[in-house]
Amino acid sequence: MVIAGMTRTVTIRVRAPAKVTLPARLRPKYGLDEGERLTLVDLDGAMLLGPRLLAVPRLAAKLERLRQRRKLSLRDLGGPGRDD
Repeated sequence: MVIAGMTRTVTIRVRAPAKVTLPARLRPKYGLDEGERLTLVDLDGAMLLGPRLLAVPRLAAKLERLRQRRKLSLRDLGGPGRDD
């Protein structure tokens, strides 16, 4: 799925015991091998997962500032978040 002409979404499944599998085509794109650490940012109803420890929190903070500036809820952005 493509959103706003540039963002691609991929559905992944949580398997027992709480393991997720990233699509094979994305692992080389981001240089991910077994055992790599990822950063997960909880956006209160949505999650942002990324391979770079510094870039993901910075991006999440920028998205949150833009969201607040435009007075949008996560629901407005298509997420299941609660209204602010």
